Amino acid sequence: MSDLKLDAEALYLELKKGVQRLLSADTALVGIWSGGAWLAERLAADLGLPSGTISSALHRDDFGSRGLAKADHTTLPFEVNGRDILLIDDVLYTGRTTRAVLNELFDFGRPARVQLAVLVDRGGRELPIEPAFSAARVTLGAEQKLRLARSEAGTFSFEVK
Repeated sequence: MSDLKLDAEALYLELKKGVQRLLSADTALVGIWSGGAWLAERLAADLGLPSGTISSALHRDDFGSRGLAKADHTTLPFEVNGRDILLIDDVLYTGRTTRAVLNELFDFGRPARVQLAVLVDRGGRELPIEPAFSAARVTLGAEQKLRLARSEAGTFSFEVK
């Protein structure tokens, strides 16, 4: 267990400010399943933006061992071609999920631009992927997991394992 204490609600407010700086007139938010989808849903409501959800499941390099979860699905209720897409994720670590999501996104069309904003960047990248904005940067051991949790009331917290 870790002594790491992160205030997910305070970081959400920082993420919201950072996202506002990245917006164009044609930006749509796309939340990466599941924590990123929760964040994108709340950001879309707070900022009045179109949003969708994207799954990495079908394009993961470990699909054979992970399989497809029932809840993992992509829903993009807007035209992707020519659109500015702002991917939203809760925790960025190796970059493998982001790579898989980019492949999934391009199955739906060719966006004008794709940027990434994350609540927490924990370093440890295996691929050359960097967020345009991160609300926090933390260091955790490779064996540790950091997950965003959402209460029934919609408030965010972190679980560190």
